[in-house]
Amino acid sequence: MKTQRFQATGLFFVIAALVGACGDDDPPPPAGTPPCVPGSACEGDEVCEEVQGGTPACFAPLVLNGHVFDVADDSPIEGALVVARNVNGAAISPVATTDAAGEYSLQVPAKRLPGGAIASGDVTLRADAAGYLTFPKAPRQAVPIDLTVAGGDPPTVMSTLTEIGLIALEDTAGLGSISGTVLSDHPGGTLVVADGVTGIADTNGDYTVFNVPAGTVAVEGYAPGVNLVPASVELAADGAETGVDLAVSGPASAVVSGNVQIVNAPGGLTTSVILVVESTFDENTARGEAPPGLRIADVSGDWAIEDVPDGRYLALAAFENDFLVRDPDTSIGGTDLVRVTVDGASEDVGEGFKVTEALAVIGPGVDEPEEVSEPFELSWEDDSSEDSYDVIVFDALGNVTWETTGVVGPGGNDPVVVAYEGPALEPGMYYQFRATSIKDGVPISQTEDLRGVFFAQ
Repeated sequence: MKTQRFQATGLFFVIAALVGACGDDDPPPPAGTPPCVPGSACEGDEVCEEVQGGTPACFAPLVLNGHVFDVADDSPIEGALVVARNVNGAAISPVATTDAAGEYSLQVPAKRLPGGAIASGDVTLRADAAGYLTFPKAPRQAVPIDLTVAGGDPPTVMSTLTEIGLIALEDTAGLGSISGTVLSDHPGGTLVVADGVTGIADTNGDYTVFNVPAGTVAVEGYAPGVNLVPASVELAADGAETGVDLAVSGPASAVVSGNVQIVNAPGGLTTSVILVVESTFDENTARGEAPPGLRIADVSGDWAIEDVPDGRYLALAAFENDFLVRDPDTSIGGTDLVRVTVDGASEDVGEGFKVTEALAVIGPGVDEPEEVSEPFELSWEDDSSEDSYDVIVFDALGNVTWETTGVVGPGGNDPVVVAYEGPALEPGMYYQFRATSIKDGVPISQTEDLRGVFFAQ
């Protein structure tokens, strides 16, 4: 079976800026490729690209080739939308649509060396399709694709990283779609939310949100630095509403700020904070979707996220894999979920968060999703200060599939080992386990948000 591979170290992807400088002292462009302006037309099928240390010139386009398939049976998915994104989640490409064989070809901009080779750059992929869960969506994470490995003419990347497996939704009865255009100057990556379901605008501003329940639907767009006028749509069962455009109402300059206190965490010195749209947040798994750019890294105390558009958010600290987790101890302050409403003015979240050292996962899924076959065990490092552990297993759709409480650790230096005793795993489905340590009836730590992921072949 084809399987998308993932990186479980969070979202710390290094991506080269796809911009360059032009000046009077720049070397001449490669022979046969006249100077151009990035984004302008070139002769034939060529595209205008930045040149490292030189003047922009026309080259054969860089293409990512791959296919999208159902993880349960490998069947191709037709009509899936694939877009390339940078580290901040902003789209840097148009959207490619898969054909009947599930195949797609996606043209991606990339800085070039004078001879035309790819100078640098990583991208990640997002895929959406009717009847399927969006990829990536926590706990599944997209691995960055190194564009410098491109070969051939035109330069092409085709690998396991361009193969995308999607998970089918449990119930698609009556679900429809909404599409339109984000009418801003820089629409690429705008997160479009339709009653909690999301889509992403490409570099042209075009978006489609699949799997939207019928009824009166509020459609909102989120991107840093701009407020967009929401739309209201009457969506029929199995309907497809088009032309739902989102216009700009004005700039967004609000700052959301707060403080992080890192306690009892010798393994983690800094963390990150993201803002997720409240309507996308799942209380059971404590996850949601963040608009592009609404994230700050290397936080050890005070933090501030700028250019936040109007909306209702949850601020999540230590969500990414950094050896830290939000402190689950409900007996102390600063451990509740932090909710914030932005309405044109800056907001300070007040008391902020406490984060603490995570329980280290031993397996499965310590570094990336891991294939398992039953019977199998769940394991993590023992917390010497605990009385017991609670363990929960849920699938990628957010369903709790198994849980147990009162697990007593072995003490000493041995890890905790628990046999999975839940229902048989569904082939192709992704799962995650989360262990929480308990002291005097109060939770004190747990495994990280994006580790402990596994799947059944």
